[in-house]
Amino acid sequence: MTARVLIVAGSDSGGGAGIQADIKTVTALGGFATTAITALTAQNTRGVEGVVGVEPAFIQQQMRAVLDDIGTDVIKTGMLHNAEVIDAVSDIIDELDPSIPIVVDPVMVSQSGSSLLDPGSVQTLTRRLSLRASVMTPNIPEAEKLTGMTIRDIDGMLQAAAMLHTIGPKAVLLKGGHMQGGETVSDILASEEGIETFESQRIETPHVHGTGCTLASAIATSLAQGMGLKDAVLRGRAYLHEAIRTNPGLGGGQGPVNHGHTFAGFEAS
Repeated sequence: MTARVLIVAGSDSGGGAGIQADIKTVTALGGFATTAITALTAQNTRGVEGVVGVEPAFIQQQMRAVLDDIGTDVIKTGMLHNAEVIDAVSDIIDELDPSIPIVVDPVMVSQSGSSLLDPGSVQTLTRRLSLRASVMTPNIPEAEKLTGMTIRDIDGMLQAAAMLHTIGPKAVLLKGGHMQGGETVSDILASEEGIETFESQRIETPHVHGTGCTLASAIATSLAQGMGLKDAVLRGRAYLHEAIRTNPGLGGGQGPVNHGHTFAGFEAS
């Protein structure tokens, strides 16, 4: 049976992040994506021009419609822009079998710097959703908001990942792409098995829009397919690295990655 991934996140009209990136990633890795859209955004590679939120009750209705018929093997959350939305989504998750993995990407700020989460909602995110998370995947700016720390180096990342793990998630993957300088990118995985560092060569390119959504969805798909967390992280990082390397170079700002690189060489008859 095809692995099912229910994505609860915002839409990106530019196609590089959000629901669009999630669906592309899940499909490229062999899963089946269903969605509950939390917000509409008008954005492109240069930035976010507008956001229209979806009513929390309708977000729940989308989730229930999918769960009552198709079901899911994993839930992946992205942009949940205020406390009411976080509570609504968490209420549905709390009704589910606790064995269903929950991948929480705590989307707070877009790649271009636009705020995507009401600052007063951080505590709700921590209190409700993080407690249910199988893995949370913050980047450095998000980890700083969640912990109150200033993260300047790998030691700071290690401390922040360990601190976030104590908040409630079964595991935390702290992404280091925002760390300035150096030829490598380091991500820190803190879990019940300890702390592990993953490294890859840094690719110098402005085309990194949607990398967080992409990695979280790749991990979610792999978990839905039965992989363990470490293998899911390794596969997700490898998929993302190639997607960045082969980016299509679109837009005048921070462009999208190549989600379809797994289909390279395929020719329609």
